[in-house]
Amino acid sequence: QVQLVESGGGLVQAGDSLRLSCAASGQFFSRYTVGWFRQAPGREREFVVGISSLNGRTYTADVVKGRFTISRDNAKNTVYLQMNSLKPEDTAVYYCAARGSGVDYRTTEYPYWGQGTQVTVSS
Repeated sequence: QVQLVESGGGLVQAGDSLRLSCAASGQFFSRYTVGWFRQAPGREREFVVGISSLNGRTYTADVVKGRFTISRDNAKNTVYLQMNSLKPEDTAVYYCAARGSGVDYRTTEYPYWGQGTQVTVSS
């Protein structure tokens, strides 16, 4: 089992960058695939980017491709989401989630979730 805590959210202007962190507690974190999801008001939670524990590959949603990057530091039990060239439509609560297999785009496939961190991008 793993517990996740996100941090790094805040209020930024369009075009700015922000780095979110997902700190994990529990054993064998390196064995977990981690995904970042986001949920804007009135919308469903959506997949943003994920990193596989199986092969280290990353998977990025088209809407953020070229702007968002995921990375992990297993020694620190932390996964990062680097967000560049932020847009107002990136405003959402961002969640990290973990699962024991490869990356999946469906929220239902992740048993472990953090509490979320708010990102607000002003125009």
